[in-house]
Amino acid sequence: MGQTSGPQIFAETTLAARRLERLSARIEAPGERSSLEVRTPVTDEAIGSVPACTANDVSAAVERARSAQSGWERATIDERAAILERFGDLVLDRREELLDLVQLETGKSRQHAVEEVLDVPLTCSYYAANGVSVLADADRSSAVPLAADATVTYDPVGVVGVISPWNYPLTLAMTDAVPALLAGNAVVCKPDERTPFIALALAELLAEAGLPAGLFQVVTGEGETVGPALVDEVDYVTFTGGTETGRTVAKQAGRNLIGCSLELGGKNPMLVLDDADIETAARGAVKGAFTNAGQLCLAPERIYVDEHRYDEFLDAFVGATRRLELGLEFEYGPAVGSLIDDDHLESVREFVDDAVENGASLLSGGRSRPDVGPFCYEPTILTDVDPDSRVACEETFGPVVSVHAVSSVDEAIERANDSEYGLNASVWTADRKRGRAVAREIDCGTVCVNDPYTVGWAAIDAPMGGFGDSGLGRRHGPEGLKRYVDVRTIATSRIGPMDAPPGISPRWFARFMFGLTAVQRRLARWLP
Repeated sequence: MGQTSGPQIFAETTLAARRLERLSARIEAPGERSSLEVRTPVTDEAIGSVPACTANDVSAAVERARSAQSGWERATIDERAAILERFGDLVLDRREELLDLVQLETGKSRQHAVEEVLDVPLTCSYYAANGVSVLADADRSSAVPLAADATVTYDPVGVVGVISPWNYPLTLAMTDAVPALLAGNAVVCKPDERTPFIALALAELLAEAGLPAGLFQVVTGEGETVGPALVDEVDYVTFTGGTETGRTVAKQAGRNLIGCSLELGGKNPMLVLDDADIETAARGAVKGAFTNAGQLCLAPERIYVDEHRYDEFLDAFVGATRRLELGLEFEYGPAVGSLIDDDHLESVREFVDDAVENGASLLSGGRSRPDVGPFCYEPTILTDVDPDSRVACEETFGPVVSVHAVSSVDEAIERANDSEYGLNASVWTADRKRGRAVAREIDCGTVCVNDPYTVGWAAIDAPMGGFGDSGLGRRHGPEGLKRYVDVRTIATSRIGPMDAPPGISPRWFARFMFGLTAVQRRLARWLP
C-alpha cells in the first residue's frame, strides 16, 4: 500500500474527524488546557487532539468516580452484570467502527484488530456469568466448629486506576476495567497518549449500555504527569507496560499502601521438541512472533528447536515468513501492519543492527519499509545470535525473533529459563501429555502447548500474569476479579468470649483445648 493522505484515510473508514472531536469532548478538563496531538502510524499525520490533563484534573476525575461508586456498590451484582452484558453486545454491534479506530490509532492489520474486539464481549460474559459465585459470602470453618463460625465477605476497594498501553488499547483497558466494574468499583482509565480515542469510544459505549455517569472516567495526557497523579488518588492500580515503569508504579503504590497488578515485559521462549509437527510449529511461530508486528507482550522472541529438526523448521519458518504481506489497508488482507511510531521503529532497527554487527545471520527481513508505511518493518528472523547481545537478552517488542538449535529437551528448558522475564512460553510436540510435563518446568506464568499464546489468553477462566520481571498479580479468572475487592472476615461466637467459662480453672480449660486440638488434627488426617 502506498502513502495515503489523512482525509483519504477517514474516507476509507467509518470514522470522521468530527467523530473524534466528539470523543475528545467527553474528557472533563475545564479551563484552558494545552492539547496533545494524536497521529496515526498509517501515514504519520495528525487525526485529532485531546486535552493534556493536569494532576488537578486527575484528582477531580477520581472525586467524580468516588461519588458515583457509592451508589454503584449498592446495586446487585446481577444488575451490574446486565449493564456489562449490554456493553458487550454494543461492542459486537459496533465492531466495524471499533476495528477502524483500532487500526487508525495503532496501525495494526485488521485481523489482528479482530482479536481485540472479540476479547471484550467474551470478558463481559465470563464475569457476568461467574461474578455472583466468586463474590458470594463464603462460610469458613472455625477452630471450634460447634462454638463459633466464620464468614468471608467481599467489598469493592473503591476507585480503580487502569493505566493501559498503546499496543492493545482496547483489550488491555477493558480486560481490567470490566471485572473492576462488576465488583462494584468505579474506574479511572489513563490510556497511552498515542491511543486515547479507543478508550473514549469505549466510555461512550459503556454510557450507552446504561453505566451510571461518573463510573468510568478517562483522563488523557502525558504519562509522566497523569500516571503518578492517578496512582496517588485511587484505591488500586493496574498497569500494563514496561518493566522499569512498572517498578515505579509498584513503588508508588506501596508507599500509598494500595494494591496493584502489573503486566510487564517478556522475552518469551518457544520450544520445538523432536516430535513436533514442523509445519504446525512454523505456522505457530509466524503467528506468535509477527502478530501486531511483534508488538505483543506474549510474542515469542526466542525459539529453541531440537537440533535434529532445526534445518527442517528453519526452512518452513523462513518460507512462511517471506510469504507474509505487509500493508495498512482498512480491510482483511495484509498480515502485518505498522510499528507505532518513529522512536519504536528506530529501537527495533538498532536491535537488529546490533545483532548483525555481533555476528548474527539474517535469514529474513531486517529492513524498514517506508514504501508500505512510515513505520513498517519487515518480519525478521535471526540465527547465530550472540547470547550476550541485546536482541538475545532484552525485549525487542517488534517483528524480530531468533532461532537456536538445542541438543535436548533439558537444554531447551534451561535456556528458556535463562531470563529475568517469565510471562509466556510455548511448547510444540505431538504428545500433549509430554508437552504439559515440559510446560511445568518452564518459569512462566502462562505456558501454551501447540499454540503461541491465544489458547492461554483466551482461557478467561484461568489466571494470566508473569513471574520475575514480567509483573505482579493476575488478570482473568476468579483471581482477576478478587484483586478488586477488600476481604472481610466476620467471626461469631455462640458461647461468648473464647475463654475459660465461669467456675472452670484455666488449667482444666487449657487441658480441654489441647485435647480438642489433638482430636481435630486426627480428624483432619482421616477425613478427605
